[in-house]
Amino acid sequence: MKNIIIAIDGPAGSGKTTTARELAKRLGYVYIDTGAMYRAVTLAWLREKTELRDDVICSLMNRISINLQLVEGNQRTFMNSEDVSEAIRLPEVTKFVSPVSAIGCVREKLVDIQRQLGKSGGVVLDGRDIGTVVFPHAELKIFLIASIEARANRRTKELVQSGVNTSETELKELILARDKFDSSRENSPLRKADDAIQIDTSTITIEEQTEIVFRMAIEKIGK
Repeated sequence: MKNIIIAIDGPAGSGKTTTARELAKRLGYVYIDTGAMYRAVTLAWLREKTELRDDVICSLMNRISINLQLVEGNQRTFMNSEDVSEAIRLPEVTKFVSPVSAIGCVREKLVDIQRQLGKSGGVVLDGRDIGTVVFPHAELKIFLIASIEARANRRTKELVQSGVNTSETELKELILARDKFDSSRENSPLRKADDAIQIDTSTITIEEQTEIVFRMAIEKIGK
């Protein structure tokens, strides 16, 4: 059977990362967490404590390396050989990842890496512009949506499991602000590809939404 490219896009908290990861496991595909790459760049900038300007970020991009590696069966994010998988999920990183990821040099470099990783197929990628920019010819495109209540609740649970206590109300405000920024930015805005299949995950479990996409993928692979 042909190895296809599966693009899963959607706003924060819609369940795309968990769905993409579980789908890749079921298919025996490689999972590529593109959002983790942008978060790693944001973390690097936060640590430098410099101004958020294009020239500053572009200079930083020349001094850091971002890699995704499988460690004991789980994908981990490395920045300059440091495992930052947990650090990139902190609220402070979430707060600034949208403006950092909107900068042209950041998207250009990371999109190139993503295309190289996925060009041979047999991959599942999740993000905000996979089906529209990174792989516009992906064989299967999914766009996940969910209510703000469901999304904030999921993010709160994820952070608590990581040992970070946060307010669900604050997360709602953060997510809504990020939605507005991601959808209105000039460079690769968040939007549903014309040929993407939209799935509302507000009232279904991760297992259920993964099963839905898995069936679609099997059908597409079979063709």
